[in-house]
Order: sequence, then structure tokens, then C-alpha cells
Amino acid sequence: MTPTQIRAAFIADLTAVAPDIDPETLGDNDHLQDDLGLDSMDFLNLVSALHRRFGLPIPEADYARLATPAKAVAYLQEATAA
Repeated sequence: MTPTQIRAAFIADLTAVAPDIDPETLGDNDHLQDDLGLDSMDFLNLVSALHRRFGLPIPEADYARLATPAKAVAYLQEATAA
């Protein structure tokens, strides 16, 4: 998948978990919890959705690598390429 496709998939899963987030105003460096207000359950639901979509194990040690859309795209691109 291309970074653009990964970003679109990430945003689709993010907005499914948190429908109040406007994908049009979402910045690549917006922190999911600090800037966008995701609570810990929303974040875990997002991780679960990403796991289902990409078929990847996402260990808790890697959660910080999903903190912003830019970090998440880089992480998912790396993980799907491996």
C-alpha cells in the first residue's frame, strides 16, 4: 500500500472510532489523545481496528508510534512492508 492509501485507511478507522473528528481538518502531527481528545478506550478501539484492517499484531510497546497520523502512517507502512 502507498502512504496515501495507508493514511486514508487510518483516517477511516479513526473517524469510525471517533466520528466527531473532521478528517478535513485533521493534521498529520495532531496528537490523537492530547490534541484530538481520544480517551484510552477510543485509542484501544483504533488499535483493534487497525489490527483487523492490516492483519498486523500491534504490541503495546508500539502504541506511541501511533500517536499522530504521520507517525501511524510511517509505522503501518514499515510494518506492512516487512
